[in-house]
Amino acid sequence: MTTPLPGTLILAGCSRRKTPTDTPVPALELYAGGIAPQLRARVGHLPDLRQRVFFLSARHGLVDANTSLLPYDQALTAEQANALRPEVSRRLRWRLDELGAPARLLVVAEPLYLVLVADVLADDDRPLVHWIPDPHGWPQAAAVLDEWNWP
Repeated sequence: MTTPLPGTLILAGCSRRKTPTDTPVPALELYAGGIAPQLRARVGHLPDLRQRVFFLSARHGLVDANTSLLPYDQALTAEQANALRPEVSRRLRWRLDELGAPARLLVVAEPLYLVLVADVLADDDRPLVHWIPDPHGWPQAAAVLDEWNWP
């Protein structure tokens, strides 16, 4: 097996569909729409890669795959995106700095979600970004993960 490319992270938009639960569950298990089911099947059982999966949440900002959440119903608005933007940018920069390698992001999210990461994308040392605007764009996302040697 080849080693996954260092410095790679996935950012997926949260989904309207969520797993019904009264107990907090990890974000990768909570989100039931978009590319979450395919991501869960592909890397949910691989702790090293799972920690490189993040969601852009309309309520919580940037959450990693293991952050425990309860279901919620909140669509992202421009106002909410601008309010969450500073904290998402701060947390994402921290995660990118933690990688210790040239960063590459796969972003699978509708255009409004890019507002959340706009400050990071405007940095001089911004990561290389592959953006898939279709939140259901799993075939394209899988092709990028294949290039990155993700199992």
